[in-house]
Amino acid sequence: MPDTRTAQREHYNAARLRSHTWDQLKLAALDLNEGRATPAEVEALLNDLMRLERYWAFPGRDTVRRLQGLLEEKEYAGLRQAVNHVVRTLSSGAFRSDPGVLADPLAGRNELLAEEEDAPRPNYFEVLFVDDLDDVEEAALKAKLLKCRDRSDAFIYDTVVVRTVQDAMIALLFNHNIQAVVVRFGAPFKADDLSGILKPYTRTISGVEPDEAARASLGTFLGRMCRWFRPEVDRYYTTDTPVDQLEDETLTTFRRIFYRTEDLTDLHLSILRGIQEKYQTPFYTALREYSKKPMGVFHAMPISRGNSVFRSRWIQDFGEFYGRNLFLAETSATTGGLDSLLQPTGPLKQAQRLAARAFGSKHTFFATNGTSTTNKIVVQALVEPGDIVLIDRDCHKSHHYGMVLSGAYPVYLHSYPLPRYSMYGAVPLSHIKEQLHLLERGGRLDKVKMLLLTNCTFDGVVYNVERVMEEVLAIKPDMVFLWDEAWWAFGRFSYVLRQRTAMHVAQKLARKYRTPEYRAAYAKHLKELKKGERSRLPDPDKVRIRVYATQSTHKTLTSFRQGSMVHIWDEDFEKKAEASFHEAYMTHTSTSANYQILASLDAGRRQVEFEGYELVEKAIEMGLLLRRTIRENERLKKWFDIITISDMVPREHRESGIDSYYRRDHGWSAIEKAWAEDEFAVDPTKINLYTGKTGIDGDTFKNMYLMDKHGIQINKTSRNSVLFMTNIGTTRGSLAYLTKVLLNIADELEERNAGFERVDREAHLGVLRDLKQDQVPLPDFTCFHRSFQGQPGVPGGDMRAAYFLAYDERRCRHVSLGSALLELEAKRELVSASFVIPYPPGFPVLMPGQVINEEIIHFLLALDVKEIHGYRPELGLRVFTDAALGRQRTVTALGGLPRASAPSAPPKKAAKKGGKKRR
Repeated sequence: MPDTRTAQREHYNAARLRSHTWDQLKLAALDLNEGRATPAEVEALLNDLMRLERYWAFPGRDTVRRLQGLLEEKEYAGLRQAVNHVVRTLSSGAFRSDPGVLADPLAGRNELLAEEEDAPRPNYFEVLFVDDLDDVEEAALKAKLLKCRDRSDAFIYDTVVVRTVQDAMIALLFNHNIQAVVVRFGAPFKADDLSGILKPYTRTISGVEPDEAARASLGTFLGRMCRWFRPEVDRYYTTDTPVDQLEDETLTTFRRIFYRTEDLTDLHLSILRGIQEKYQTPFYTALREYSKKPMGVFHAMPISRGNSVFRSRWIQDFGEFYGRNLFLAETSATTGGLDSLLQPTGPLKQAQRLAARAFGSKHTFFATNGTSTTNKIVVQALVEPGDIVLIDRDCHKSHHYGMVLSGAYPVYLHSYPLPRYSMYGAVPLSHIKEQLHLLERGGRLDKVKMLLLTNCTFDGVVYNVERVMEEVLAIKPDMVFLWDEAWWAFGRFSYVLRQRTAMHVAQKLARKYRTPEYRAAYAKHLKELKKGERSRLPDPDKVRIRVYATQSTHKTLTSFRQGSMVHIWDEDFEKKAEASFHEAYMTHTSTSANYQILASLDAGRRQVEFEGYELVEKAIEMGLLLRRTIRENERLKKWFDIITISDMVPREHRESGIDSYYRRDHGWSAIEKAWAEDEFAVDPTKINLYTGKTGIDGDTFKNMYLMDKHGIQINKTSRNSVLFMTNIGTTRGSLAYLTKVLLNIADELEERNAGFERVDREAHLGVLRDLKQDQVPLPDFTCFHRSFQGQPGVPGGDMRAAYFLAYDERRCRHVSLGSALLELEAKRELVSASFVIPYPPGFPVLMPGQVINEEIIHFLLALDVKEIHGYRPELGLRVFTDAALGRQRTVTALGGLPRASAPSAPPKKAAKKGGKKRR
């Protein structure tokens, strides 16, 4: 009977709902056994679990039926004991490595199947079968597959059988244990019932309906949906359709096609083979095997094999700390089963191919010196001197240095400001298009080569990547996109977040623009345009998909520090970029690449293919749970606020209207809606905590209160906020500890305020005004000085010329911030001779050749940070002399340098002073 309850979404996902329901059943069974609950309460929970367990193999619906039988027979003590055992097995994950538990979830280990306690046990996964079977046929299928198993199998699996395509999509959405799906021809589309407890958790698929053509081949339709929800899941198809009548899309969507009349052995072996291919780690395995070989080292590196360490009388503790395996695997050899990163032909080449598959790229390259280097590799590979690059001014400093190295003319784009928190958001699409139109009117659009944006930003603002690329390609169909995904490597492994990742969108658009449906839509769009109106869609005959993404794997996935990857989806890579990319890669990559980092990248790739979906879902859940805890706890919300979506993204960029991820009266918001519709979304794993009400600035709160007192490590701060991040390593225990620490700090603040004298209170109120009301001016990029400009009214500038002009100290002078204000008031020009980069926020507020205005000086005066690269307080700002600028204008006028372009925006008027003065 359909469930008519209108459940509120109290949990982020169905996996947590399921875990919570089992926990509730455990308490209810205990209460029932002790006379504190009624059978009806337990029955209601078991009914909920019957609906949920249809999508999991373990413990599954058969186990729930047995528990219902115990309830009907009033075996309350046995029911309590059985439920306790199931909950303990689920929470510990023992079923994943113990075949005995799988054989009988209620009785525990089956001694006939169990091996010795210390014997290696196969990894467990689940296979989803989609077929309209009755209970008898389902049992027969499971029995046949069980007979196919062998004790020597490296993996063990159980099966989930669903009857409809909709149920299959729900299973893929809910169950992270599913690693393969077998679709049988003829399964119906509509699920029996998606109401009640399931409804809030199936919103993602509720609007997914096949069109008339897709209904004729629902198996292929489900294969496409699986590729969207869970691209890492292997897909198989069982049919009776003759081979010559199968559609091309069916053949390419599925890994293998089987026929109903065939024995299940081949299917079983194919499933295990697919898992084995994902499980292999070519370079990590090669390095591990190399370390086991006896070696005579007559090469570099005395530390190799640990000989210089373990034979030492003075540094043996160093060896004991790291362990012998690290040193056995430390070598400079590229033979003996190993490989060269600069020209891989063996296990490293295989490892990079597997990474490309996992991350959805055409090509993937490993790097061992961080994304700071991969950023420069990509820019140098694709951009020639004089090319124009549209670049986010707030991006990482490595991109700005990349502009210098390549000789590009950067056109700096302005992010929308968040002055209350001393942050920037991201670059509105309207501003990007405005700059492209300016370049087009100035006759410079042909020189535009690249759009470079950070996705997601340090503070968690995420672009609508598909919208940006489509609308930019409509103006410039051969644009190269470089998406700096240093903090976004994990996004690939969430069905919600994936839609805003570079490789996913590149693959989607490349497929879309080659279809006859798109050509028809484009032709219709052209006919509907009014006179003088330009197309908003890319021309399918001209558009080229050229997308690069750089990722700091080590920041959000499993990898040693500095482990990074470059992912490429470039339709013209072999023709236009491969040779230059390899030259740039050679330029910046060490000939002594760290093997431990490379092995960790290989192992981390294996992890995300098997566990990425589960772990990223949990990381998102941890971030949302922390938000809810702080917003609902009375003691915490008195002193702290969560900076919400509405605080981070202005209303005009939030088409969905969603302003926060959680509200007590509505539960969890429709995160899927915001991520599908809004121009900008907010990464749920990045939690900005507002500290303005405490009277403590972000840097002090980070160091004195969190790190020094309680050992809480965070990364970024602003004037009145700190940034917490959850990741795939965050545990519920660490979340509980952070909550405890914040409660302790809240108590300390209560005691502090209670002890204030009148003078102390007045001083404290002044600090509060400074942190809460006085907003630090956030300067945009002004313009390049006319000495580095070429074409008036057209964005861009020759930063490389300014950078190298400053190499001669005679062309530069220093000016203090106070003196700079006086000179500006006297109408004297000041032009920066260097990058000036405060940490935080970590991006340049001044570039070589940039005009300095009062707004920038006020910003630097108001900063209360200890680290500003390119600025020495005892000397002041480094600026060009008037003579140097005059000489440069003469050189440019004589054609000695490529002619640069004019300001991307006029200098702004100085903003009102605010914030704490820098002494």
